Amino acid sequence: MGAAMTLDAIKAAARREAFARRKAAFAAGQGQAAAHLAAALASHAGRVLAGYMPMRTELDPLPAMAAHSGPVSVPVIDGKGLPLRFRAWSASAEMVPGDFGALVPRSGDWLEPEVLIVPLLAWDKRGYRLGYGGGFYDRTLEALRARRTILAIGYAFAAQQVPHVPIEPTDQRLDLIVTEKGAVLPSSSP
Repeated sequence: MGAAMTLDAIKAAARREAFARRKAAFAAGQGQAAAHLAAALASHAGRVLAGYMPMRTELDPLPAMAAHSGPVSVPVIDGKGLPLRFRAWSASAEMVPGDFGALVPRSGDWLEPEVLIVPLLAWDKRGYRLGYGGGFYDRTLEALRARRTILAIGYAFAAQQVPHVPIEPTDQRLDLIVTEKGAVLPSSSP
């Protein structure tokens, strides 16, 4: 990648590569990812959890979400440039298509999560993630962290790890990454 490439171009190229790595990892199976995620969530019983409805080749957090002992929610996109909102979810919730094709509960209470399971395309040992480019999770984490302590758990295949995620000042770090191989604590230096 030449020095003349913009950060947007660098991130776009990284996303293409990350989609390919994730697709290959997905084809190999999810292994013990759900068990590792459930173990990571076990010490957060009673706290409001936000998961996500898996799309395409994302790791599936639904088993761990359904097993969580406490309120569970999923993200709802209110509009471009806005933080996510979170609607209460259960395995029996009536789901409807939301923005970008993700399913969302038709109705339910709005919750403010304390623990978030965050989907991603790539992650690095510093705890940075490469998302889809909308900035929804970065805006959301920034707003939530301004009000309270939040635990952000990246949920991804080990093969999605890269040496260095390209970042900008608005990118929010993850507190933990859970893969099919176990949990990874980010290094302390950004």
